[in-house]
Amino acid sequence: MFTGIIKDVGRVSGVTRRQGGLRLKVHYGNSEEFNMLSIDESVSLNGACQTVVAVGDGWFEVDTVEETLSKTTLGAFRNGTQVNLERALRPLDRLGGHFVLGHVDCAAEVQEVRELGSSRELWVAFPDTFSPFIVSAGSITIDGISLTVAKLETMLFAVAIIPFTFAHTTLHSLQQGGRVNLEFDILGKYVARQLGAHSSTGEKVSRIDEVWLRENGF
Repeated sequence: MFTGIIKDVGRVSGVTRRQGGLRLKVHYGNSEEFNMLSIDESVSLNGACQTVVAVGDGWFEVDTVEETLSKTTLGAFRNGTQVNLERALRPLDRLGGHFVLGHVDCAAEVQEVRELGSSRELWVAFPDTFSPFIVSAGSITIDGISLTVAKLETMLFAVAIIPFTFAHTTLHSLQQGGRVNLEFDILGKYVARQLGAHSSTGEKVSRIDEVWLRENGF
């Protein structure tokens, strides 16, 4: 599990095709966060949870399988591609973002990047099938970055980017037509699942009621 608070921006230094998947080699910067990275750990690459299979001085490798390649932008990685990096959450860490699983839902297209004085507004189009999982002022993950939905339209949403996030992630390189990885809020998914549950008669029923909330400590 991750929080969407990017710890470093790495650079792809090797892409090797292995049957239907890829072996990716990533060099990280000077961040001490990754110095003690070990084999079998989970690391987030642009929001996609990957398992470390090899480590070295300033670099690590992961194996990206077909399922990940079909849902994310990792298949477009080339030598020199910059990637947002985050290590898996420790129980004692501060939760600065939101709960991020690293299970990318889809790749989406950047529609526009607007400059608004000191900040920027990023507009992204998303498939209609994910509409139940996104709300205005809710959380969303873009390329592994925890962000807040500022505006929401039909199959289109915008997030506000503060200068620090813009400068310390790969967002500064995004342009219209670019592709990004999206992970919708897991809490929203569970709520949508509950509200869409069906009874034995086939009728839709809501399982979130006063009794359910009381039983679950709310």
